[in-house]
Amino acid sequence: MSTPDLATGIREQRRGAVAQAITLVESARPQHRAQARGLLTEIADLAGGPDVVRVGISGVPGVGKSTFIEALGTMLTKAGHRVGVLAVDPSSVRTGGSVLGDKTRMGELAVDPNAYIRPSPSAGTLGGVARATVQAMTVLEAAGYDVILVETVGVGQSEVTVAGMVDTFLFLTLARTGDQLQGIKKGILEIADVIAVNKADPPSVKGTGGDRAQEARAAARDLAGALRLVRGHAEWAPPVVTCSALHHLDIDDVWSRVEAHREHLGSEGLAAKRAEQQLEFTWAMVRDELEQRLRHSAAVKAVRAEIRAEVLAGELPATVAADRILAAYDADE
Repeated sequence: MSTPDLATGIREQRRGAVAQAITLVESARPQHRAQARGLLTEIADLAGGPDVVRVGISGVPGVGKSTFIEALGTMLTKAGHRVGVLAVDPSSVRTGGSVLGDKTRMGELAVDPNAYIRPSPSAGTLGGVARATVQAMTVLEAAGYDVILVETVGVGQSEVTVAGMVDTFLFLTLARTGDQLQGIKKGILEIADVIAVNKADPPSVKGTGGDRAQEARAAARDLAGALRLVRGHAEWAPPVVTCSALHHLDIDDVWSRVEAHREHLGSEGLAAKRAEQQLEFTWAMVRDELEQRLRHSAAVKAVRAEIRAEVLAGELPATVAADRILAAYDADE
């Protein structure tokens, strides 16, 4: 589809146009990247409104992120919201492929007409968050989705990356996993706005191996204590709550804490936060564009094989190799 047709389709909230637009902004081909920039310029006036809620969701493997997002998403759509979910899957280092299983794990939400789930491969980018995630958010917002949930792969620096593109960062954890200390080591507690201990299943559930709700409350108390040590007397004290996504218990309480965080930011604070994020995203786009130009430079391609062979043979230090590549790029410019 042409750029005007895509923009019209997005404005009319056609799912097919939304899907094609996100595919376009995810593409690394130079002609697609140019078209994507034109499209984003055309729909910019429809995105980024103060009523749009952007929430990043991360957590340790097995915490139940997909189950939680489905429970939260269905609750929000029933309340009249339109929910967009960007679930970023880790890509294979060898093949670049990914499983993209999140959509299959959200069966109910996937068929909800007021929800749109987009599983995307991370393509090996920093922290598993795809370069195009911010642009995909713009497309969804322009198509009328007023709640955007970004699920990260939950490894390495992905939490930090996603925290830099959303209004509120929600961290999911479990009882009996040692995450109180692990969270401190990874810096999670320094960036989390809301923390929820999931799988606080009621005692009536058979086969849970004890009172999980009680264990979750104990873990929440421990995390709250750790937060006081890490965050001190910060303006916003991240609440630590419990929930059971599988049994749809206290999901509304978690969401109320997200709304409370937005109220704490206020309209001016939210605008300032998003402005800072846009500035950082500007420089991220510059770095990404420079990398793409480096990759497509004819002069760099001419010396790449020779430099690769010399480095692998141990004949050329990495620092000298890097200088030669940059010199070839500068000469090409």
